Amino acid sequence: MVGFDDSRRAARDAGAGAGELLPTWDLDPIYPGFDSDQYTGAKHRLATLSAKLTAHLSSPPLDGFAAWLKLALELEDESGRLLETLGSYAYASYSVATRDPTPLAEINEIEALSLPLKRAEVMFRNVLASRREEVERLISGDPSIAAYAFHLREEIFLQSKQMGPELEDLAEDLLRSGGDAWGRLQEAVSSNASIVWDAATGGRKTLVELRNLAYEADRAVREKAFRLELELLKQSELPLAAALNGVKGFATTLNKRRGWDGAIEKSIRQARITRPTLDALIGELEASLPAWRRYLKAKASLLGLKSCAFYDLFAPVGGGGRSYSFAQAREFIVAKFSAFDPGMGAFAARAFDGRWLDARPREGKVGGAYCIDFPEARAARVLCNFDGSFSGVSTMAHELGHAWHAEVVRGLPYVYTQYPMTLAETASIFAETIVFEDAVRSAGAEERLGLLEMHLQDACQVIVDILSRYRFEHAVFERREKGELPPEEFCTLMLDAQRSTYGDGLDAQALHPYMWAVKSHYYSPALSFYNFPYAFGLLFGTGLYARYEAEGPGFTESYRRILKRTGMASAVEVTAEAGFDIETGDFWRSGIGIFEKQIAEFETLVARAGSAGR
Repeated sequence: MVGFDDSRRAARDAGAGAGELLPTWDLDPIYPGFDSDQYTGAKHRLATLSAKLTAHLSSPPLDGFAAWLKLALELEDESGRLLETLGSYAYASYSVATRDPTPLAEINEIEALSLPLKRAEVMFRNVLASRREEVERLISGDPSIAAYAFHLREEIFLQSKQMGPELEDLAEDLLRSGGDAWGRLQEAVSSNASIVWDAATGGRKTLVELRNLAYEADRAVREKAFRLELELLKQSELPLAAALNGVKGFATTLNKRRGWDGAIEKSIRQARITRPTLDALIGELEASLPAWRRYLKAKASLLGLKSCAFYDLFAPVGGGGRSYSFAQAREFIVAKFSAFDPGMGAFAARAFDGRWLDARPREGKVGGAYCIDFPEARAARVLCNFDGSFSGVSTMAHELGHAWHAEVVRGLPYVYTQYPMTLAETASIFAETIVFEDAVRSAGAEERLGLLEMHLQDACQVIVDILSRYRFEHAVFERREKGELPPEEFCTLMLDAQRSTYGDGLDAQALHPYMWAVKSHYYSPALSFYNFPYAFGLLFGTGLYARYEAEGPGFTESYRRILKRTGMASAVEVTAEAGFDIETGDFWRSGIGIFEKQIAEFETLVARAGSAGR
């Protein structure tokens, strides 16, 4: 399970470690290499399991259906765990060495190995749908099958949104050379593109390095990096536009064939929410825009500007600039996690000590940050680009929150470890909130201003920028049905979306028309609208932290129970069990209210800083 978090903040350069050699992860405990007996043996075992499952599903008995169903579920669990582990290993290897052809070849081979399992999924759904009454009787009368009730009912519904077996088989086969290949093209172009930075020396910077400079204190450096970033993306716009057209066209065609009422209906179902939930969320995000524009104006005032440009969004302000070595970051995260839950703290220590984190930026490594799970190995890995700032510490805490979530659901049936994006952000937001709240409590006035701004900076991205991306993607799908879009049209749609959300909070002449080209979230053919779940996760995670503050240490066990439920119920049901009604605006408004109070405090601190400076 991958959590791509570059929507929250860009990758950063490793500059604050004073020469500290940052760690890279160790994948050998997963598999010692692509040519190892363990890895090749796992691929052979997957092929054997796939054949066994397909053969089993091809002949459901008239009698003894309960035993047949139990074996089918066991084989589904075992093959799912193995496939995810193999795929995660290949992708993790690729993401830190995008120029190496070997991991990419393995990704393609594993995708080929997965085709029989996709075929089996179609067959399984067809059998379940054809015998749904019998399935319901077994759910009512057999505890071992009742444990899979949510999964079985969801599979029966999804059977109504699939094509015939031969067409589904063809679609999955074409995905490897079509939709998924477009996404890899975007990654390869964006991770390897570079441009001259210093004309005198011929020194160059990659796109990731240029984006890192958005966090520089010197505005001239930020602006130079921004202008060069746009120039570099302009040079790459044709292949990137082709990739985005390919992905969205691929998704549009398949959605129609499968009977979805557009990509948004499918995305809502994948998120395991309802349309009223999405409408309530989006409505409250829109209602909060004036407050975020006030925040941006206050930040501009603090920077001595009339208004912020896009390249000022991540400018450091205040006194939150303390540097952390990697060892200090480890100590801080482990201590704060342990204060909430000793088991969570011990888990984080195991991750650091076991070299689960790849923190060193380098050429060929993808930007952003993510957590990836290896269920067969009962382990995870975290990719980040640590720079020694508190924001870098927060990013690691966020991704370790994802890893802790995966740890909590270990031992459940594999299908219940696959939670939707909406709930996948719960543990990560909660984890970073733990470290933020502790840091801000002990900070002095100047440092508090910086920490508060950093926190609002991230939340602004998750609420305002995410809303712009949601609007942009809506517009792209609408236009893509009529034909391919040229790069200029993608840029126009992006600027329209940014103007409608940032409003007068940003300089309208200094927006980012190429955000569509740098965000990998747009390039997934299987998961459209990879944006609103982040806003969902932020506000739900914040709500859970408020519960923790109210209930104290007793909330720890409740929190673990909530995480365990994330893969075996809808988001509406999981959040209802936590005491929230997410189909109304009240819940989302209460979460946004926390940030509005922080914005008001930020404005007050900025005003005081201005008075003190006069």
